[in-house]
Amino acid sequence: MPDNLLPLDIPVIAILRATTAKRFAEVTAVLHECGITAVEFTLTTTGALDALRDCAGFGHPLGVGTVLTAADAARAVEAGAAYLITPVVSVEVIEEGRRLGVPVISGALTPTEIRHAWTAGSTMVKVFPAAIGGPGYIRAVRAPLPDIPLVPTGGVGLGELRAYLDAGAAALGIGAPLLGDACAGGDLDALRERARLVRDQLS
Repeated sequence: MPDNLLPLDIPVIAILRATTAKRFAEVTAVLHECGITAVEFTLTTTGALDALRDCAGFGHPLGVGTVLTAADAARAVEAGAAYLITPVVSVEVIEEGRRLGVPVISGALTPTEIRHAWTAGSTMVKVFPAAIGGPGYIRAVRAPLPDIPLVPTGGVGLGELRAYLDAGAAALGIGAPLLGDACAGGDLDALRERARLVRDQLS
């Protein structure tokens, strides 16, 4: 993986989203224990930035997702975000990320959006929602745009991980299929089992 991309021990970004972030630290600890070190705290979750501050000593860089504005980006980085993730192409977020010296993974779907995000300065491009086209869509997009690192996200099932990577994905964004209800008080042992399954498939 080129030096300008996120350092990923396992090519997965775990997406934490819930009503509140009170369980985020425990969930992140379990994921890190299983080798999944890239974790996204979503801004649609109440208390996400406070939880990020609480995880400052975890030893792995954490990111913030659902970043839509330059103000969101600045708040996230001030709280300790090491990278920013958007659901759309937001040039103001890309520019603010560049100003603050943090990578930005922009959300996009069509080839035009994907190339726009890349030329605007995205470090990687989140193909969202990936389930619409599956691995075949990633393979098709990679044919004319082979130099853009793609991160399929949204509906990526645990049984499809290798298929997406074989299609040319640089990494995968995974939410509910991996996290289940762990962020809302669910079974952390079940999360640990799913995380180990992911690790064993991809490491």
